[in-house]
Amino acid sequence: MTVTPDHREQNRGDGRGLRRPQVIVFDVNETLSDTTAMAARFSDVGAPGSMYPLWFADLLRDGFALTAAGAARPFADIGTGLLQVMLSEVELDRPLDEAIEHVMSGFVGLDPHPDVADGVTALTELGIRLVTLSNGSTQVAEKLLTSTGVRRDFDMLLSVDSAGAWKPAAPAYEFALEQCAVAPSDAMLVAVHPWDLDGAHRIGMRTACINRTNGTYPTHFASPDLEVADITQLARRLS
Repeated sequence: MTVTPDHREQNRGDGRGLRRPQVIVFDVNETLSDTTAMAARFSDVGAPGSMYPLWFADLLRDGFALTAAGAARPFADIGTGLLQVMLSEVELDRPLDEAIEHVMSGFVGLDPHPDVADGVTALTELGIRLVTLSNGSTQVAEKLLTSTGVRRDFDMLLSVDSAGAWKPAAPAYEFALEQCAVAPSDAMLVAVHPWDLDGAHRIGMRTACINRTNGTYPTHFASPDLEVADITQLARRLS
């Protein structure tokens, strides 16, 4: 499916007949944060910037694999372990441990996408409770939302570290629902990742895909209830 910017709000679910959720659960990395600056973190230490997307994809792969095996580990542990392997093959401009620290600390300094502040404010004005659920640490969400001026709009910042399983495993979403004291049908997951949306769908949550890049949604995953270009459009669809 390829959609145009003008039709993203109508294509994969147009919101008609969709009951407004009591709670929206936001993914953090790439959904709220703009991770394009992470490539420069690799360049800073002497590695090619193109290494970032490969490293991040491998990080997710290994996180999913450990969860499937019943041995979930924190995001930072896996990311650090992979950097030790990948950067050891590169001629760096500083010691390996310093290079790893420089890359990993980049997540805490990321900027939000331009639509985050206005979109979050609009959703709050609709009376919807907001929380985050990340495969990473809550520190990243705390810094990001505080710098954006919308931290007060979020009831809770949650991490899968407390669930013992990474998204898209069911226990991760169930943990968030328990913390919010809502049924799956009363909550909506908002994310840019189809695998995340699919996982939430499978336990009965409603889902909204933020498709800022006008990308093609893979048909092997369950379709989201809504697909919009940004968070401000999501608020309009739910108003």
